[in-house]
Amino acid sequence: MKTSNFNFRSTVFNWAHHLVRTTGKTFAVCLSKAWAVYRLRKRMKTETVKILFEKADGALRIAYATLKDVGAFIKGTGTPNFKTVPYYDTEANGFRSFKIENLISIF
Repeated sequence: MKTSNFNFRSTVFNWAHHLVRTTGKTFAVCLSKAWAVYRLRKRMKTETVKILFEKADGALRIAYATLKDVGAFIKGTGTPNFKTVPYYDTEANGFRSFKIENLISIF
């Protein structure tokens, strides 16, 4: 029986390699940001988290993000995107996402 070697560490390192390719920063900096994204996604499953990220148009955005108890709000059958972080915005009452390279801070 073949077992899968895919785990959370491989996901974090895939994010880090993606960040190196897109931002051109050193691997250490990108690995640090990838771990921050992992911790953010893990925290959002249990609580609402205040985050700061850069929008596509360059503006900064503060959002209150969660993934806790949002199963009832899912309507579509969208495919998960490896390069983005989906979240439920509690202020706008809807799903949003941002690119992992645009994350600035987690409060």
